[in-house]
Amino acid sequence: MPLSKSLFIAVAGNIGAGKSSLTRLLAQRFGWKPYYESVDDNPYLPDFYADMKRWSFHLQIYFLSNRFKNHKEIVESGESVIQDRSIYEDAQIFARNLYEIGNMSERDYENYVSLFHVMMEYLKPPDLLIYLKTSVDTLVDQISRRGRSFEKGIERSYLESLNILYNDWIDNYSLGQVLVINNDSIDFVVNPGDLDSVAESIREKLESVKT
Repeated sequence: MPLSKSLFIAVAGNIGAGKSSLTRLLAQRFGWKPYYESVDDNPYLPDFYADMKRWSFHLQIYFLSNRFKNHKEIVESGESVIQDRSIYEDAQIFARNLYEIGNMSERDYENYVSLFHVMMEYLKPPDLLIYLKTSVDTLVDQISRRGRSFEKGIERSYLESLNILYNDWIDNYSLGQVLVINNDSIDFVVNPGDLDSVAESIREKLESVKT
């Protein structure tokens, strides 16, 4: 089945799950326009990982602003697009986790969530959400291999708490189609057969997306 309809695909997953790589590979495979998470040019990430309590609100507002702008562009473009991490993860995973572990104040968190809900009134959800379900062992290994200096201090417990929130969020996600990819036993970057399998699963899911 040709994927001719304009589609909005989002790739979700924890830090180090391989979202950017999968976004790039699927964009090449299906001819979708990729939107990548702002990481290398993010002015807050190094400071955040050095002092989460001090910079958590600033970082989350930066991500929320960029993701809202990109999401709006995607919906209005009329093109088929694949996005590296969704705006929903910012609020329901990362900001929530920072608040729950004591690295964002209640005042800042409530302010952030209020802004997020206002933004949601203007956004159409993705046609398909792809979740890269990845164990903490695999995340730690992949974070180490990509060698970003500001990620060296990420604690295992931080990744564990994010994974708990991710699994709960996916179990309750109701905005559209979801495809869960168990990411520990495959390598879609190195193994073309694994990428073929992922692409076929996506194609099957998208057959149920109506025009």
